[in-house]
Amino acid sequence: MARTHGTVRRLAALLVGLATTSSLVSGCDTTFPGTTLRVATGSPAGVYNTLGGTLAEVWRADLGLGGVEVQETGGSVDNLNRVLGATADVAFSTADVATQPRGGGERLRALARIYDDYLHVAVRSDSSIIDLAGLAGKRVAVGTADSGTVVLAQRVLRVANLATDQVPANLADAAEMLRDGTIDGFFWSGGLPSMGISALADEGLLRLLDLGDVLPRVRKEYPIYNTASIAATTYKTERAVTTLAIPNFLLVADSMPDEVAEELTRGLYEARQRLVAVNKAALAIDELPGIETDPVPLHPGALRYYQEQKT
Repeated sequence: MARTHGTVRRLAALLVGLATTSSLVSGCDTTFPGTTLRVATGSPAGVYNTLGGTLAEVWRADLGLGGVEVQETGGSVDNLNRVLGATADVAFSTADVATQPRGGGERLRALARIYDDYLHVAVRSDSSIIDLAGLAGKRVAVGTADSGTVVLAQRVLRVANLATDQVPANLADAAEMLRDGTIDGFFWSGGLPSMGISALADEGLLRLLDLGDVLPRVRKEYPIYNTASIAATTYKTERAVTTLAIPNFLLVADSMPDEVAEELTRGLYEARQRLVAVNKAALAIDELPGIETDPVPLHPGALRYYQEQKT
């Protein structure tokens, strides 16, 4: 459906109204050109940040926004806290974090399921560590305290009954520490390919650990995770590895007006090719899987967009 000048004017009024209720912030102007959409993404070396920056600019141009604020964050936990605390309007989050019980605040609603994250357990290619059990007693980065990575890493380590010296670090810092030998390995949950992982592979420093032995136990306790594989061609490694995958959602607060949520959802799918150009994880963005956000309910505005596609 083509977006008319009338649609843009209507969105302008809605977004300004939303700004006054703290779901969007407004600049010094109270008119639409002063309205800024805040998007909580993630680590600068991760897929959330890469796709979030491009998507925010598409929304800015297509919806006539006065500006966008792309927030580099700790990850999923941080992102949802920002949406629930009204310091961000849109958040990227893994499904496991999005479905964790949390009290108070606005309830979360989904615009779309976008793509899956894959658990990477990385060690140096010249390391003697060849499997997950080899991390016992080692110094391991597990993500920042407010990330989705740390949630998944600690679940896997607990189920595997592995004690490690855990270090909080985002992807960029973990990769640098692996380079200089201050850690023995790290966990990272992200789309394929993740820039920080690709850089290690390009330098010939990457070995990914296969998690096949522990996956049945993890999935028995946490059925939200799926079994998946990272192909050898993804990072030009010697072999494919079996790992866990988890869906990613694009989330907002339930207070967002329906018309705004609908147009943000439409803009996501219209931006697909531009998103693919910056990261191939966006190839998975499609309306058919996009509607599958259970157990997080779709925002009524997003649902209206999907229903429109069926007519």
